[in-house]
Amino acid sequence: MEDKFKLGVFFLLFSALSLLFFSVNLTYLVGAQEQSFNMFQFIGPIGAGIFGPVIGIFAVVFVEIVNGLFLNSFQFSLFNVARFFPMLAAAYYFGTVKNDKRFGIALPLIGMALFWMNPVGAEAWGYALLWLIPIAATFLSDNLYLRSLGTTFQAHIVGSVAFLYTINMPAAAWWALIPIVLIERGLFAAGISLTYVAFNSILEFAANAYDLRIPGVQTESRYALAQAKKEE
Repeated sequence: MEDKFKLGVFFLLFSALSLLFFSVNLTYLVGAQEQSFNMFQFIGPIGAGIFGPVIGIFAVVFVEIVNGLFLNSFQFSLFNVARFFPMLAAAYYFGTVKNDKRFGIALPLIGMALFWMNPVGAEAWGYALLWLIPIAATFLSDNLYLRSLGTTFQAHIVGSVAFLYTINMPAAAWWALIPIVLIERGLFAAGISLTYVAFNSILEFAANAYDLRIPGVQTESRYALAQAKKEE
């Protein structure tokens, strides 16, 4: 019971911090100025790395529902509903890619096919070639930055396809977005990496310095900046 209590408390703390990150906007979406990217892009995916894929994805769903329905006035539209899914894809990828690379290869290929099936997407065919990047990153996911890059591109694939089919934007605008996407996703990958390092560092320090371990919470010691030495 004590172990479940610790896990529950940490889950709520992680969710509360995620909601705080959700409130910090980074940049507006081109073509949908009422929508924006926020710092949840940094913390949302790593839950699946800390709790495991199942609880990590549940954390994303929980935070998105609380933020959308209770903290903000959610306006129903196909695009707003679709925006719930990019982070789910990102979280699943982050939590599973080390052991199973199939998702990281399949989703980009499916995304490219769906993009090119759309008339506008067919005109802006080069945009979907960006999704070769997460395929390459999947094979190099032992590197945290490349794992994070693959992660943020999973969200980008789902979001872009949803945007293509629900928002009317000309092909020229998609072409113009390519350099912006490269910079944006590179920065998001850095944010995910730094956030994951911060969590690993805090959890490792708490475990080693104060013998505070939370069953069900995973850490990767190589990404902890500092670890306290246990007394012999």
